[in-house]
Amino acid sequence: MEPSKDISRLIEIMAALRHPQTGCPWDIEQNFQTIKPYTIEEAYEVSDAIERGDMDDLCDELGDLLLQVVFHARMAEEAGEFSFGDVVNAITTKMIRRHPHVFARSEADTPEAVKIQWDKIKQAEKRERAERRARRGITEDFKGGFLGSVQRSFPALTEALKLQERAAKVGFDWSSPEPILDKIEEEISELRVALGEGDRAKVSDELGDLIFAVVNIGRHVKADPEQALRGTNTKFRRRFSHIENVLKADGETLEDATLERMEEIWQAAKAIERAVIAGAE
Repeated sequence: MEPSKDISRLIEIMAALRHPQTGCPWDIEQNFQTIKPYTIEEAYEVSDAIERGDMDDLCDELGDLLLQVVFHARMAEEAGEFSFGDVVNAITTKMIRRHPHVFARSEADTPEAVKIQWDKIKQAEKRERAERRARRGITEDFKGGFLGSVQRSFPALTEALKLQERAAKVGFDWSSPEPILDKIEEEISELRVALGEGDRAKVSDELGDLIFAVVNIGRHVKADPEQALRGTNTKFRRRFSHIENVLKADGETLEDATLERMEEIWQAAKAIERAVIAGAE
């Protein structure tokens, strides 16, 4: 098997990896649910490469993301649902259909007219989608109803924020931050109970409730939870790097250092940050 610029080679490689007898044991045991986190991760890595302006990384990460598409398509083909060719056909059909002003005769020759045309086409596609779902017996539709405009494809924190903002438009909201703090304490108590019971599913459920409440307090105090968490992630990276550097300077390693030793250096890093902030003020 040799590398190639032809997409068919990637499809062949995935088929070989999933072969029941001769394939890779790890690839064979995967399913849509187990692969889903990797798909999301690869999309974020593409975004990161774009933000850094690293074209070498972008080329590599786009390949990783394409592999995810091929992986899902292969599993669907094995289940008798659809193949990679069907995925390509679906998107090419959609793009041609949505751009009649490019690929066919159309009177839409201004941005405004194109938008009107696009909206009409999307409405027709929604009706067709609803018909397909009905034929499959799928009744629950998260794209319908008042919250349907909030995309489930958003990162979970962003989706939670958007859901809360949407619900608030019809008055389903707290009047001030204080009751939300009470709700957070309530969720913490319920999480403690779940941990005590050792029920992993319940722990996960209660943890989700707690995070949802924390997102809500962020919304009320005008602190975007995604950006707030990114700031904390950056802070954690900086402080942990300080631990690593101090240990290295003292001839120690992360693996051999005790938790007490690392906590001591962590607190020193916090003190340094406070001093820098105070000096800047």
